Amino acid sequence: MFKRVALIAVVGLGLASCQDGNGYSRSARANAPLPAATLALMSEKGMTKSSPILIRAYKKEAELEVWKKDTSGRYALLKTYPICRWSGQLGPKVREGDRQAPEGFYNITPAQMNPNSNYFLSFDTGFPNAYDRANGRSGSYLMVHGACSSRGCYSMTDEQIAEIYALGREAFAGGQRSFQFQAYPFRMTPENMAKHRKDPNIAFWQMLKRGSDNFEVTREEPKVGVCGRQYVFNAVSASGIRLDPVAACPTLREDEAVASAVKAKQQQDDAKVAELVRAGTAAVRLVYQDGGQHKSFSTASSGFGGSDGGVMMFAARSSAKPLDNVSRPEALLNGPEEIVLEDSAPKAAQPVVAVASAAPAKPVATEVVSTSTAPRDEPATPAPVLASIGAGDGATPKKSFFQRVMSWTDAAPKPAAPAAEAIQQTVPAAAPLPPPRQQSSNKPASTDKRAELPARNATEASSRSVWPLSLF
Repeated sequence: MFKRVALIAVVGLGLASCQDGNGYSRSARANAPLPAATLALMSEKGMTKSSPILIRAYKKEAELEVWKKDTSGRYALLKTYPICRWSGQLGPKVREGDRQAPEGFYNITPAQMNPNSNYFLSFDTGFPNAYDRANGRSGSYLMVHGACSSRGCYSMTDEQIAEIYALGREAFAGGQRSFQFQAYPFRMTPENMAKHRKDPNIAFWQMLKRGSDNFEVTREEPKVGVCGRQYVFNAVSASGIRLDPVAACPTLREDEAVASAVKAKQQQDDAKVAELVRAGTAAVRLVYQDGGQHKSFSTASSGFGGSDGGVMMFAARSSAKPLDNVSRPEALLNGPEEIVLEDSAPKAAQPVVAVASAAPAKPVATEVVSTSTAPRDEPATPAPVLASIGAGDGATPKKSFFQRVMSWTDAAPKPAAPAAEAIQQTVPAAAPLPPPRQQSSNKPASTDKRAELPARNATEASSRSVWPLSLF
């Protein structure tokens, strides 16, 4: 008995020597300082290294943005990084093993930061969140990590993830309890919404756009809630009850200034979409062999572009050697196939995979209230809005012009189901796994899917504040 107690004590000391009080490893990679150029850029933009951050990712453009609060108290763009690899298709992740990288709104806490990743460094997106669970979606260990290898993750180069990880680490050290990770299929512009207006995921993407609009109008982190199996933004229950992700949304209360500004932006974007449709913009669907990567990785150039931090171009890691761990490089040779969608066009027989499509949001009763939130052009920080909002643009059932030009609005609304409705999406069948990361030690190579690694013990499963060395 005494020997067992002594052994446990020794193991505990060993773990304590690898992890400090805030959960970060003492390894050089997890505690590397921010580059001097990045610190200089922060100073130029009125930011500090400890100010809060927010991250946005876009699949189609293969770009990841890091935003930071500046002296105005609002978020401003710090840098845009090219994504080295993402897998699957445009659209949400639906089930374990579908190779889809998630889309939606996720909170990242210090416990989700992994300093001991086999893929250099990483953070867990937190998928599935409340929305994903309410819609019956499954999956685990969906990461943003290094190594340029993906099977459901957003993968950066080692050099990029080292800097992104450091930005998160310093924000947590400055008092930020969590940062928001927003993942989109593409930039939510009128041009993209017009092109993808007949995609089976359009209702889900329009819901994501409402969250994007809230951020772009206020430059504040949108407060995200879920009710009626829908995302809702910057609103609370008028009666004060807690929102239920599955139950129908109650009457919601919104901030008058924010709601008015978001509505104005949506109307402006809707008008632009209608104009593009009238001008002949074709409705298309992009079909990837297996995800994509930023175009900068197919060139030999590197450096920084743009006066505002631009896109950081990395054709290699920190040296001139090639990226030899890119997953499924053959799937990147030709880029996505653009299929023009016609109302009467028959569907070609192709390998398919089930992908969830969000049902059109049902009207939700809202009451607009005036608060002390400052207008966007004033320097003062707006008063925070409590979490949870309504799933829809308001209680008015009348369709906008934008909706009338959308073909999907012609269909009768479908009743909500306990699980997400399956649709057919073309993707390659039986895609091979990405190559294992080269290991410098004798330990076996791991895949980029931590769920396939040996099961962790009960303590590790209940808390991610201490990460095993073998995990992503």
